[in-house]
Amino acid sequence: MAEYIGAGNIEDLPVGGKRALRAGGKELLLVRVGPREVYCVENRCTHADAPLEKGELEGTRIECPRHGARFDLRTGAVLRMPAAVPLRTFPVRILEGGEVEVDLEEED
Repeated sequence: MAEYIGAGNIEDLPVGGKRALRAGGKELLLVRVGPREVYCVENRCTHADAPLEKGELEGTRIECPRHGARFDLRTGAVLRMPAAVPLRTFPVRILEGGEVEVDLEEED
């Protein structure tokens, strides 16, 4: 069952911007990659537990600042080692008026 929580307004996060947030006991990273394209993933690299908020963003990919593991923000898939375990991803919806909500139940 969906458990959406408010995560701010899309206008407060520029395209290419990242924002870490804590909700429901989870460390999350909200990333805006396009005008109305926002993704949410866990904010920790699955390889070395580094905060991904400090990583480099390239389109829909984020790179861990510690050892260079790379992940797809859309699916959480590992794109480059040394990580072997994908990131958890969380559904995002943008409401009329630009409010961003994240479902704390991770995607399958």
